[in-house]
Amino acid sequence: MSGTTIRVVLPSPLSTLARSARVVEVQVEGAPTQRSLLDALEARYPVLRGTIREPASGLRRPFIRFFACEQDLSGQAPGSPLPGPVVSGKEPFIVVGAIAGG
Repeated sequence: MSGTTIRVVLPSPLSTLARSARVVEVQVEGAPTQRSLLDALEARYPVLRGTIREPASGLRRPFIRFFACEQDLSGQAPGSPLPGPVVSGKEPFIVVGAIAGG
């Protein structure tokens, strides 16, 4: 079974930590969901484990947001399918470190 290649845009601190480019390509096996994409990303860059998701629950950390196709996907369930343009390679999956301030 061949996987799906998905482009992921990482925030600068995470790309520095992973010693990768800001845009990486990740091979996702099976159904392309947020969970399977993040599993594949953490498998390729083990240093990112625990930075994007809570290790115990697998849920997104509070100050991390996910975007694709000009939509905030952060509130979707981890098992939700990724948008078609992300799966087809037309659009990237974007990980953003949320900023709070005032």
